[in-house]
Amino acid sequence: MRVGRTPPRLHRALFTGFAVAASCLDPAPPKEPADAAYVAQREQMVARQLRDRDIVDERVLAAMAAVPRHAFVPAGVRSQAYADQALPIGRGQTISQPYVVGLMSQLLDLKGGERVLEIGTGSGYQAAVLSHLAASVYSVEIDPELAESARATLAQLGYATVHVRAGDGYFGWPEAAPFDAIIITAAAPRLPEALLGQLRDGGIVVAPLERPGGEELAVARKRGDRLEWSTHGGVRFVPMTGEVRRTPRR
Repeated sequence: MRVGRTPPRLHRALFTGFAVAASCLDPAPPKEPADAAYVAQREQMVARQLRDRDIVDERVLAAMAAVPRHAFVPAGVRSQAYADQALPIGRGQTISQPYVVGLMSQLLDLKGGERVLEIGTGSGYQAAVLSHLAASVYSVEIDPELAESARATLAQLGYATVHVRAGDGYFGWPEAAPFDAIIITAAAPRLPEALLGQLRDGGIVVAPLERPGGEELAVARKRGDRLEWSTHGGVRFVPMTGEVRRTPRR
């Protein structure tokens, strides 16, 4: 994938599913797996991959310094957990490049009290980062096995404000709406109307959108019945599937 000067590597996939709800209810604060070497690697990741590029939001930098990325990847690739690349997490999916997680988190412009909807849980890493930036995170994942794995990891680490559900991300999480922000981690031909209906007035959506000739990372701010758009570079994501592909554009 490409975002600005970032090398072309990123991916996340989603969605055609059915609802199987799960929540992270462990009340304990997030716990750091004991390994000083990972702490040093994470500090280097934040300094070189984020701060030395264009991630300037100190809250985002602090969140990514706090979340143990290595806890969200399989043992076979754990030695690469803080590398500047996406990594496989099983089920044909990946955990996104750290820079992209930082960029999308920064574009959400979170202040701390928000309710956030994530479409595409994957490993749960992005949701964990967002939990440091917002009051609560509701995350929808198409693959039930990934959803359960992410829920278990998040619960084990104590991320009690993250809630995970397996299902088609096109439909969002209506009973938890309205949301202050929505993040989509797969390329869609357009923003699903169901999601826009769950976004409060003034809320923000960050998503990779398919355009003629490629994909671009787009930000939309909801203002009444219209959207204010900005774009933030070309990207490459796995396509969002499910109802978004079956429903014709209106």
